[in-house]
Amino acid sequence: MDWARVLQQSLGELIAPTTAAYVLAAIGLNVHFGFTGLLNMGQAGFMLLGAYGFAIATIQGASFWVALLIAGVSGAVFALILGIPTLKLRGDYLAIVTISAAEIIRMIGRSTVFDQWTGGSSGLTGNSFKSEFQSLSFLPDGTTTIGPWGYANNGSDSWWLRIVAWTLVALAVLLVWLLTRSPWGRVLRGIREDEDAVRALGKNVFGYKLQALVTGGVLGALAGVIYILPRAVQPDSMGRTMTFWVWTVLLLGGAATVFGPVIGSMIFFSVYMFVRSGMRIAVPESALTSTQVEQFGGLLVGVVLMLLVIFRPQGIFGNKKELAFDGH
Repeated sequence: MDWARVLQQSLGELIAPTTAAYVLAAIGLNVHFGFTGLLNMGQAGFMLLGAYGFAIATIQGASFWVALLIAGVSGAVFALILGIPTLKLRGDYLAIVTISAAEIIRMIGRSTVFDQWTGGSSGLTGNSFKSEFQSLSFLPDGTTTIGPWGYANNGSDSWWLRIVAWTLVALAVLLVWLLTRSPWGRVLRGIREDEDAVRALGKNVFGYKLQALVTGGVLGALAGVIYILPRAVQPDSMGRTMTFWVWTVLLLGGAATVFGPVIGSMIFFSVYMFVRSGMRIAVPESALTSTQVEQFGGLLVGVVLMLLVIFRPQGIFGNKKELAFDGH
């Protein structure tokens, strides 16, 4: 592998389906945290639930659109179940509840009790649920190259999947742009700044928080669908680490911004790929094995998240006067 190949792989991450999935998840988290001030540390739980809802529905014979609807409804129902008893909590307490709820979803998914539905710790293979989605493609078979990007038109890692994934991202960005400029969005910002003042104005703060949780949860569930379409449903791959990566993407681009999650995810995954692939060339195998390179990459993610929170909590595009990480 040479450096030209490393650069090509890094550029490929700019439009990768995984990048798009993290954009959707970060947009949902942005509705929670950036616009409403809800410290949700369990976005991976919404993603995993959406992934299971879509995959199981497809395996049972549902069409792609019905399965996608079931995935979204799964995220909405989970948000309601989670939000009704907990949204009166603030700050750290809500974070503990959400990360615990996400872990419960993961442990249920890998449990042998529901093995016939979820596949247990082995998960669900991609071949069992991808065919319905791939059959919708209008692209001819073959390979297409556009600039530095060359992919098969159809398949697990294809132009068809990229078209669908980034179309969903565009729709999500448009939705958030419209919502945040509406009276509803202005109330959310008010809740983030001072929910007691908003309550004093006669607004139902709990209701608005619940609506924001459901909206972001549905986007998270749809992100889970996009995440599994190039691969399989594996519960242990959608745990706490995934939530922290979503947070890194959001904080890198800028919370409380419309395009922050998009740019943040593109930058994060392209740089992350460049670092991992570059280290395999620059660092001899005797110094760091391939496994250790992956672990070092994870370490860098943690360091980046820490530095963002400490030195630039508003991210690249955020406004520090509008948003502070501690919510004050």
